[in-house]
Amino acid sequence: MRFATWLLIACMGLALAPAPAHAWTLQDMAGKTLNQADFHGRWVLVNFWAPWCQPCKQEIPELVRLEHDAPYGLSVIGIAVSYRNPQSVIDFVRRQHMDYPVVLGSADMAAGFGGIRGLPTSFLYGPDGHMVHRFEGPQTEASVEQVMVQSPH
Repeated sequence: MRFATWLLIACMGLALAPAPAHAWTLQDMAGKTLNQADFHGRWVLVNFWAPWCQPCKQEIPELVRLEHDAPYGLSVIGIAVSYRNPQSVIDFVRRQHMDYPVVLGSADMAAGFGGIRGLPTSFLYGPDGHMVHRFEGPQTEASVEQVMVQSPH
């Protein structure tokens, strides 16, 4: 009887534990490989966006500030989806002064992160590599930092 109780409690604990992040590997526009494991110990915000998306344009200055000013150390990775051609993304990144890594992505890539219903959509990973929060819609520096502060990671 004790073993059965212990087994039930152990299984419940496993069900409540956060699921580990899938191990992603991306290549940014500069040709640099970005492995999820390389960010161990850091917060990571993976942001899906498009050059034509007005809310994405609104959010980008906040993401640039987060990359530079986040008190907990945060890396931002932008993944462009739904674009006409790679050059349009390159030009947009330059105009917006996006100095964090940007990946030329696709709907398949978004599906690998759990899918997106709209743009922008971001996934926040804690320093242990687990996904902490999913953001839909434009975020601010304060809204992302609030989740970071409240997270047990």
